[in-house]
Amino acid sequence: MALADIKPIQWIDGKVRIIDQTRLPAELVYVDMDDYVAMAEAICQLRVRGAPQLGIAAAYGLALGARRIKANGREEFLSKLSQVSKVLASTRPTAVNLFYALRRMESAAGKARTIADIQQALLDEAKRIADEEDAANRQLGKFGAELVGDGATILTHCNAGALATGGYGTALGVIYAAREAGKGVQVFADESRPLLQGSRLTAWELMQVGIPVTLITDSMYGHFLISGKIDLDVVGADRIAANGDVANKIGTYSVAVLAMENGVPFYVAAPVSTVDLSLASGDQIPIEERSPEEVTHLRGVPIAPAKVKVANPAFDVTPHHYVTAIITEKGVIREPYQERLRRVA
Repeated sequence: MALADIKPIQWIDGKVRIIDQTRLPAELVYVDMDDYVAMAEAICQLRVRGAPQLGIAAAYGLALGARRIKANGREEFLSKLSQVSKVLASTRPTAVNLFYALRRMESAAGKARTIADIQQALLDEAKRIADEEDAANRQLGKFGAELVGDGATILTHCNAGALATGGYGTALGVIYAAREAGKGVQVFADESRPLLQGSRLTAWELMQVGIPVTLITDSMYGHFLISGKIDLDVVGADRIAANGDVANKIGTYSVAVLAMENGVPFYVAAPVSTVDLSLASGDQIPIEERSPEEVTHLRGVPIAPAKVKVANPAFDVTPHHYVTAIITEKGVIREPYQERLRRVA
């Protein structure tokens, strides 16, 4: 399978088609949705996921919702549209791309005059968001590829590839761009407990496109970092604060600390849409707490004592001083992040 064949989200004949990522790697299943409630449920259930793709999904979800609103006039329509937007905004709190996309959609709706114009403007804006995310990922991939040496071994955490972004990838986009530049690369993917996005999604995605990948457990990355077998780390992000603190899948902070301890560069690859200048630091980033069953069960099978107390934060925050650089579509950003992120975002 070529990278272009991995199409995790598409607008087709008035419906949104997604890859149900909860079914991977056992099955490649596509699901069609024609209303925003189904999209909101798919986001909550992680059938569609990844910060950039959540923005696309929310935008398409609002476009779907707009097609079903019945209203007597423009103001009533916009009022009902606002309620649809609130439902989509309530799905996942950490990934800022979702809120960024909804703000853009609401702005586009507000500029249109008739209900038909609003519906068309929303669909056009959603498609524009999807196209812009793809272009941004490809551009940041090119910038990131310049940091990758020929023959490099790269450690990545969670999944920040085509499955997470709508078609190319952020962290994996850097890897794809390096290969397209003629560089030989191989990847170590940690499993990314508790939902195993590394083993279920990253390993699957890389194998589909023919990039050598070695799967390791989360407890092994320290071993491979200290052994000198890893040349660099590249991860994605769900939100980046104004000072460069990075929220990403739980476990990212541990990778960053061990990378610095062992002199391995730690790069964050993310489009500018992931930067949230309204938050001064990572302390202000909302961290999603997910269901205990994600920790106590595996594919529905109990793996922990019944009624055990569980903490399940979906993300952690890596302080900016552990981040070697942030790779964006506008260039590679290094300290001082406060000044340079504001300049590009």
